[in-house]
Amino acid sequence: MTLQPHERILVALDTTDAGVATSLSRQVAGSVGGMKIGKEFFTALGPEGVRRVMDHGVPLFLDLKFHDIPNTVAGAIRSAVRLTPLMVNVHAAGGAAMLRAAADAAEEAATATGVTRPWVLAVTVLTSLDQNDLAAIGVAGSVLDQVKRLAALAQENGIDGVVCSGAEIEALRNQCGPDFKLVVPGIRPAWAAAGDQKRILTPADAVSRGADYLVIGRPITGADDPAEAAARIKDELDGVN
Repeated sequence: MTLQPHERILVALDTTDAGVATSLSRQVAGSVGGMKIGKEFFTALGPEGVRRVMDHGVPLFLDLKFHDIPNTVAGAIRSAVRLTPLMVNVHAAGGAAMLRAAADAAEEAATATGVTRPWVLAVTVLTSLDQNDLAAIGVAGSVLDQVKRLAALAQENGIDGVVCSGAEIEALRNQCGPDFKLVVPGIRPAWAAAGDQKRILTPADAVSRGADYLVIGRPITGADDPAEAAARIKDELDGVN
C-alpha cells in the first residue's frame, strides 16, 4: 500500500476537552491520516468521547497500550474494534500468547461486526526508558537489542507493526521487512519549535529512514490554523520515499 504524504500524519491529541478535540478533528479532516487518542482523553471521556471526536471521518489511532493476561487483552481489543479504529496497540512485553490473542481478537471482532480489521501495533521499549532503567527491571543488553527482540516477537505472533523511536527506524525496517508498519512519535517539522524535545526528527528524515506513520502533536494542535500546519508538513513530505 502506497501512502499519500498527508496520510502519514497522525495528530496527537493533548487535551481532555471534547469540544477542543472535536473542533480540531473538524479542522484537519481530509488533511491528515488520523488522530491519535490516548489514555488521558479516553479515561476522562470514554468511548462516547472518542466517537464524538471521530465523527468527522478522520481515522483513529487508539493508543491505549493494552498489557494484561491474554484473555483480558483479547476482550479489550474486541471492545476497541467497536470504535472502528485504524490502529490499536498493546505492549509487546505482554508476551507471545498475549500478542497472538490480540491479533486474533482483532480479526474475529472485525469479521463478526463487518468492519475493517484494525492494525494491531506493539510498543516495545517506552521512549522514556534508557539503559539504566532497563537494567533496573532486569533487562540485560542495549535498548536497541531489546527493541529488536520484542519487535521480532510481535511480528512472529501476528502483530502488524510497532511504535518506535526515530533512532530505531532503520534497524527495524531492515529486520522486519517492508510490510511491517513503523509508527514514529516525537516528530517535529523543521519550522516548529523544539519545545521540551532534546532530540527531534523531521518528517522528511523519518520517512526517508523508513517510517510509515508520524505522530505529531503541538506543531499542529498548537497552530493558529491546524489544517495549514498539516499542509506544510505534507509539503515537506512530497517527493520523499
